[in-house]
Amino acid sequence: MNTLLFLGSIGFQEILVIALIVLLLFGGKKIPELMRGLGKGVKNFKDGMNGAETNSENQTKPNDENKQ
Repeated sequence: MNTLLFLGSIGFQEILVIALIVLLLFGGKKIPELMRGLGKGVKNFKDGMNGAETNSENQTKPNDENKQ
C-alpha cells in the first residue's frame, strides 16, 4: 500500500528523513512559498489542459454543423 510507481517501496522513516532534509535545505519560511508556487503551476497546467479541450471541442462543432 505504501508503493508508488516511481519510488518503489517507501516507508514512513524514509518519508520523514526526506522531509527533514528538505526542511534543512530550504528552511521553514521558504517551504510555504515553494508549495504555493507548485500549486499555482499545477492550477495553470490544469487550466491549460481544460482550455485545450475546449478549443478542440469548438473546432469540431462548426465542422459538424457544416455537414448538416
